[in-house]
Amino acid sequence: MGNAARKPIIVGNWKLQKTIAQALELVTELKNALTQVRDVEVGVAPVFTAIASVAKRLEGTPIAVAGQDCYWEDAGAFTGEVSAPMLKDAGASHVIIGHSERRHLFGELDAAVNLKLKAALRTGLVPIVCVGETEKERDAGETMGRVGAQLDGALAGIEADAAGKIVIAYEPVWAIGTGRTATNAQAQEVHAFIRGRLRERVGAVAETMRIQYGGSVKPDNVAGLMAEPDIDGALVGGASLTADSFIKIVRFKRT
Repeated sequence: MGNAARKPIIVGNWKLQKTIAQALELVTELKNALTQVRDVEVGVAPVFTAIASVAKRLEGTPIAVAGQDCYWEDAGAFTGEVSAPMLKDAGASHVIIGHSERRHLFGELDAAVNLKLKAALRTGLVPIVCVGETEKERDAGETMGRVGAQLDGALAGIEADAAGKIVIAYEPVWAIGTGRTATNAQAQEVHAFIRGRLRERVGAVAETMRIQYGGSVKPDNVAGLMAEPDIDGALVGGASLTADSFIKIVRFKRT
């Protein structure tokens, strides 16, 4: 596994799933099973409507709560948006930014990701910035170019001291919910590229930044992925929706 200075971070992205009651049922199970976990940072990202209830239920536990997105202005005439300070007010400590579904379904651009990242940092939320290529881009040999461009766009104007607070999530779009997982070597290759690009941008801070892998992470493939030197965690989709599978992922056996 990566550098000992990098504590693994595993976050469940629930996407558009779970009522408040269902969310509370799930986090109660997680709370009971994972309160003693200290060697992995754990988080869940419920829908906006459940954040306050989930955060309250998880008070006093090491399990963090993340928003799935945020707007770049703190307040104003922006109907339907939720800002970083409002996420914090509801009890969130982290926020996912630039998820591939935001990019591909909602047309989110690198410039928007950059503004949202700055808003999260300004508010004191830990940003989880997602980058990744589509199947078409991978098959055309454009993986590194696409990921590099997304990283450069997201991190424009970010100084090294602020960069240390950022988590990067590499999510190959072709491996999300498709059952097609990147091999450990494929994932490591891109993670190593990302770390190198971060090194160019922010210097030595890159060694402390955590890079998650997201793309059909399951209990049976997490340990192999986490054994790679530049993979420092997982952004888990479908497998985070049931307590049993998410607990198994968090408790992966270190090799």
